[in-house]
Amino acid sequence: MIIEAARAAVGRLFTPEFRRVLLKSLGITILALAALWFGLHQTFDALALPWIDTLLPGFPDWAGWLALIAAILVGIGLALAMALLVAPVTAIVAGLFLDDIAEVVERTDYPSDPPGQAMPALPALLISLKFFGVVVLANLFALLLLFVPGVNIAAFFIVNAYLLGREFFEFAAMRFRTEAEAKALRRKHAGTVFFAGLIIAAFLAVPFVNLLTPLFATAMMVHLHKMISARELGRAREPGAA
Repeated sequence: MIIEAARAAVGRLFTPEFRRVLLKSLGITILALAALWFGLHQTFDALALPWIDTLLPGFPDWAGWLALIAAILVGIGLALAMALLVAPVTAIVAGLFLDDIAEVVERTDYPSDPPGQAMPALPALLISLKFFGVVVLANLFALLLLFVPGVNIAAFFIVNAYLLGREFFEFAAMRFRTEAEAKALRRKHAGTVFFAGLIIAAFLAVPFVNLLTPLFATAMMVHLHKMISARELGRAREPGAA
């Protein structure tokens, strides 16, 4: 069931509808990061450079060299920070379009089923912020793995499988159920949701591919929720089946 849901989700990733969401998310992300870069750079120029000149008034040459070195280091630091922020910022932006992704999957692969209900704007924004927090934590774990290899790899996958599986499954379920019902269904099938989360965590761990994580995870969990719901009713369900 999990493999079937993942395979069906991968098959949707490069369809025109999904590409449009990805391009919109990346475009907004790049604009947001460019604005952040400009703001931080201007702040550094306005605050740090005058402070260096004030600190070393008798050594103008030293002050100039220190300012240059500081500017280079800050530029490198900002570049690294922007690279790390691309995935989480894309996640929060893509979170605003998760209902669009879910609607495409439901309409295309389950045309005979009643469509899910999109969440109101405020709850959708809160869910996007939760996704943002989850992906930030995941990226911090990934960064730590660069310095402490070994057992932390298992910790990375376990923690993120739980977090990502829980959040994306409950989102898919809440298009058809109340929040309490969605949480209860997720707890009832906790093992299945966790192993599905492992696939999402593996997806997240691959550079560049992780930009597709919100799209893949949403599509996968829509399929998984449909399959679990069908099993609850005592019937088999495959993606695309009427």
